[in-house]
Amino acid sequence: MNHRAPLTAAALLATASIAAQAQARPMTPEDVAKLESVGTIAVSPDGSRVAYTTARLPDVTDGEENGTTTQQLSVAYGPGNAREFLPADMDVSSVRFSPDGRMISFLWADGKDEKTAVWGIPVDGGAQRKLAHVEGASVRSYAWSPDGGHMHLLVAAEEDKDRKKQNKAGFNSVVYEEEQKLNRLFRARIGGEPDAEPQQVEVPGYVTSFQIADNARIGVIETAPTTLIDDEYVNKKVNILDMASGDVRMVIETPGKIDDVEISPDASQLALIAAVDMNDPAATTIHFVDVATGTVTPHNAGAPEAVVDVEYMDDGRLIAAVHVGAQSVLRIHNADGSLAREIDPGALIISNVETEGSVIAVEASAPRHPTELFRLDGDSFTRWTSHNPWLSEIDFGEQRTFRYTARDGQEVEGVLIEPVGGAPAGGAPLILNVHGGPEAHDSNGWQTAYSKPGHVAAGQGYAVFLPNYRGSTGYGTAFSKQHTGNYTDPEFTDLVDAKRALVAEGIADADRVGVTGGSYGGYATAWSSTRWSEEFAAGVMFVGISNQVSKFGTGDIPYEMYNVHSGKWPWDDWMAMLEVSPIFHVDKANTPLLIMHGEEDTRVDPGQSLELYRAMKIRKPDVPVRLVFYPGEGHGNRKAAARYDYNLRMMRWFDTYLKTGDRDAAMPPERPELPAGTTGTKSED
Repeated sequence: MNHRAPLTAAALLATASIAAQAQARPMTPEDVAKLESVGTIAVSPDGSRVAYTTARLPDVTDGEENGTTTQQLSVAYGPGNAREFLPADMDVSSVRFSPDGRMISFLWADGKDEKTAVWGIPVDGGAQRKLAHVEGASVRSYAWSPDGGHMHLLVAAEEDKDRKKQNKAGFNSVVYEEEQKLNRLFRARIGGEPDAEPQQVEVPGYVTSFQIADNARIGVIETAPTTLIDDEYVNKKVNILDMASGDVRMVIETPGKIDDVEISPDASQLALIAAVDMNDPAATTIHFVDVATGTVTPHNAGAPEAVVDVEYMDDGRLIAAVHVGAQSVLRIHNADGSLAREIDPGALIISNVETEGSVIAVEASAPRHPTELFRLDGDSFTRWTSHNPWLSEIDFGEQRTFRYTARDGQEVEGVLIEPVGGAPAGGAPLILNVHGGPEAHDSNGWQTAYSKPGHVAAGQGYAVFLPNYRGSTGYGTAFSKQHTGNYTDPEFTDLVDAKRALVAEGIADADRVGVTGGSYGGYATAWSSTRWSEEFAAGVMFVGISNQVSKFGTGDIPYEMYNVHSGKWPWDDWMAMLEVSPIFHVDKANTPLLIMHGEEDTRVDPGQSLELYRAMKIRKPDVPVRLVFYPGEGHGNRKAAARYDYNLRMMRWFDTYLKTGDRDAAMPPERPELPAGTTGTKSED
């Protein structure tokens, strides 16, 4: 039996609490590097237990070998009562319970050269064993049949052995966007030994997910015409399959983006989170779909909120996690879609819901802890897991929502983290941390990460503000559509107005305000450091846009940009597109700017960062600017060392230029100083 001793979270928290009372301390980049959180959850059919994964990165600050996020399987039976179910070195995903509740299934690759397969471990004892696989291909997702007798497996494309030989011989050219590899769908029997010859099921296009209704008569797949990310955003469709014949019975005609889809217990209805039209920047509205007719009925369309997850209960009620501005609520809808009750989770920000029987479990964060597992008990949430007990040692700054009025009268909201001990007379140095998208939003939950200064900055005397500027979700489609066709204004004037409001409140020092963000937040940083340079003392730009003309030709989402962002093509008005590009305003740039980018980024080409860097080096040679590339990283850093390096560089740049207010200070050394033990070899106790 692979079960380990119970996790003594309560004892650890109690010990940490005593230490915290003795001496609180500020949070550090080294703390960020070792954060853990709940990854995925699954509720057992009888509701007695919840399987979950703990997501963590290798702690490179303590000498662990560099790598990406891993997930370890545990099972919780109640608050503070959990057991690790698999060895710590088993990195698993897609955790499910079998329909009879006797087994937990998961995806795992047994060894470096093995393909990912579906494995299972009995809940009452026994070793893990392989349940289903497809020879020579990795399983990407799977779905149990309601009777547990078989699974449907979504697997990668079949390996092209001829192409593999050609690559080995040096003929490794790539035809851009044409050599697509479509997923395949298989049906495998579940029994004593894995099915040696699973049956392939023909499906249309590029299938990204598959699920089966409780009555086993229909299945639902999500498909796109190609593997291109633009098709994933713009042209993805939900298809209803007849499970007896395998034929597509119906394609649900929804415009624009789609997200989560769930099948009602009686299979008469789907609940789909989707956009209201092709120009809606994000899928944030529930749509009910009549399976018999295909009729799609939006629910609460236009409300100032964003639905982030839905799940059906066994009795037909629908649970919805909804973000209303920077907070969240849990709603329970009757089978007809009407609202049964709404639960306010207080400080919790709910991100995911899972349910079986009458049990409702959620994943949620709060201002002082990352994502944990909670269960709904009555009208309150009981915390079941407690990762990062050392957080009780941290001296946190006060975190709250902050609202201000923009120059045109629009109310804008965001999340404010004040410096530990509060802002001094004259105001604190302020970092505006701008989210990407812009079809996203920042909630009043955990807001510290490798690229988010959060409580690390607060512990060093900074205030941090995360603005939900025009274009953000969480405030309704009309609010998010104010961005479409309006690059930079009003969305980026909202940032300047946020600065001025926080200065007026005595929170920020007007001469020491900086800005950072990734992707669209990187665009905001570049714009604020050029066009609005007089307002900002330092900038840290990550995977950001500098030239809206060349962005169209070098990125992978041109149609998505046209539909929900620009509203026009560059050739419709070349000059207008150039004028909303930071490189056009480099002549105004006096803000010290640190630019960082992954070399393998396909969303925003690394050339976007190089263009701005080169323009500033030539046109503004006296302004500090540095460009850092991360080999092997894409649109955001995945590996532990690259994340830690980013955090160190970001904070050091702000310490040099923002905290001091000295724009003429010498640049920090090219390499951040690493702590002893950061060598890739685990330190000895």
